[in-house]
Amino acid sequence: MDALRSALQPVTHNLPGPIRDIGVSLIGDSCYNKLILNIDLENNPECLKLAISKALGIGIVAASSIVKVPQILKLVNSKSASGVSFLSYFLETSSLLTSLAYNVRNGFPFSTFGETALILGQNVIISVLVLKYSGRAGIAALFIAALAVGVATLFSEQLLNMQQLSYLQAGAGVLGVASKVPQIVAILQEGGTGQLSAFAVFNYLAGSLSRIFTTLQEVDDKLILYGFIAGFALNLVLALQMVYYWNAPSAKARGKQKVPAGPIPAATSSATATGASTFSEPRAKSKGPTTRRRG
Repeated sequence: MDALRSALQPVTHNLPGPIRDIGVSLIGDSCYNKLILNIDLENNPECLKLAISKALGIGIVAASSIVKVPQILKLVNSKSASGVSFLSYFLETSSLLTSLAYNVRNGFPFSTFGETALILGQNVIISVLVLKYSGRAGIAALFIAALAVGVATLFSEQLLNMQQLSYLQAGAGVLGVASKVPQIVAILQEGGTGQLSAFAVFNYLAGSLSRIFTTLQEVDDKLILYGFIAGFALNLVLALQMVYYWNAPSAKARGKQKVPAGPIPAATSSATATGASTFSEPRAKSKGPTTRRRG
């Protein structure tokens, strides 16, 4: 460790000013000196846990910017909402919006909730697409209007005080967990995952597990912690479903694979009879009287 420290310290002591400022803003001046300048990891476990938590938080926020892009592309390319539950996305969007307002108004570090805003935006797009491809495009306008009213209410201190918002946050945790249930049921009913994105499902699983760690390290709020724990449990169920139904065709695809059985359609029979009479016509004409004179 001493050899590694000697090799790295000339670099860490000469980092550019902007990079040093970012490091200090993330883990604080004391931990920055211990971990970056002195490279003393073994004697500072608390600083090390904080640095890991910050790194995970930044990674989650970065990954969340694209986590549901594959789902959006699958819906657009297939023009089908098979296997994707609008109710699930509606509940999750409501939960995310409430949690975003709660975190912002409490002044929690952005690295502990930044992905909420990014996933919220992607959820809105997916919800509108699901409604469109399910033949319910008219409901999309109502959904957007309700969302706008929710934003105006949740972020306004005049309309909603922090005590009331904390009650809603408790409900948001329940909503976030409940939002997974319709999706789980939809997969069971379809007998497959349809247009559900595996990338989104497995990233959600990893993200919710990481969020349990970052919340324990940086946010002293049991409401948020319990929400992430419950969310991880149901994300695990979705991930297991994704593995189980990996190669299973959807109900729609299985319907197309069935070969119709039964008697030959009447149209075919009549066509056959017509064809038979057509071919027998020349023989009927050959039996007619002749005009050739005899004798």
